[in-house]
Amino acid sequence: MNLTMAKALNEGMRRAMAEDKSVLVMGEEVGQLGGVFRITEGLMSEFGPARVFDTPLAESGIVGTAIGLAMRGYRPICEIQFDGFVYPAFDQITTQLAKLTYRHEGSIQMPVVIRIPYGGHIGAVEHHQESPEAYFAHTAGLRIVSPATPHDAYWMIQEVAQQPDPVIFLEPKSRYWQKGEVNTDDPGPALHQAVVVKPGSDLTLIGHGAIVSMLLQVAEVAEQEGTSIEVVDLRSLAPIDWDVVVNSVQSTGRAVVVQEAPGNVSVGSEITATLAERCFYSLEAPVIRVSGFDIPFPPAQFEAAHLPSVDRILDAVDRALAY
Repeated sequence: MNLTMAKALNEGMRRAMAEDKSVLVMGEEVGQLGGVFRITEGLMSEFGPARVFDTPLAESGIVGTAIGLAMRGYRPICEIQFDGFVYPAFDQITTQLAKLTYRHEGSIQMPVVIRIPYGGHIGAVEHHQESPEAYFAHTAGLRIVSPATPHDAYWMIQEVAQQPDPVIFLEPKSRYWQKGEVNTDDPGPALHQAVVVKPGSDLTLIGHGAIVSMLLQVAEVAEQEGTSIEVVDLRSLAPIDWDVVVNSVQSTGRAVVVQEAPGNVSVGSEITATLAERCFYSLEAPVIRVSGFDIPFPPAQFEAAHLPSVDRILDAVDRALAY
């Protein structure tokens, strides 16, 4: 099928709910409205208000309720309307949800999925265009994934619904309306497996979520200039599939890590440090980072200057190749 990412997520949740009656969907306006981005549209009418239900506007309460439901054997999928709205639930996520299984020596499982639309490029206002992945990647006990294509969105939302651990499911909202082929018979790579989406020999570009499409654009431009670029889609940020990433960089000898989030103490920082450790004797140049600037997300009219662009990434590629 050729679906938008939004529709792929919708169909993926529908299939997960049909196959497992313990899967619930909850959040602000996820019921009759179908969510602010209409990702849950039609699910309440199909599965009923006992399995798809609206919550008060209280993110801490949403996650706290989900924790209680998980203790009673349910598999709640929570929707946070926008990335910047997740912080009221930060305490519940990092001090309770992430730790309860360990606190009880494995006797309690926390199969809770927290869906967060994240990232920029939609011209929104404050608290609606953020990239909070580093906060959660730093927290032991959480799995973190982010699909870059409708196919991955369709399958990954089903896979996380069956995990025994809590999952932060980051949805690149600027790609909600991007169409792509979805194979409903073949899930493809495993949930936490990184993928080489374009092979190359001169340099590796590494990214996740919405940035992957931009990396493919960069690779196409670089090819016209005679540079062979390999593109790696991380897909998972906790855990990171280091085998795929390291093998790629050892093969090309150069790497540029790209993210929308600010660069300071970020996922990109961790990847850069690990590559410096594990690929030291293969590197022909320093690993270079391209990220959002270390400022609060700016007003919409300045987001294009703040976020990585094809030109900024190409500049980093040129610097890496100059060594």
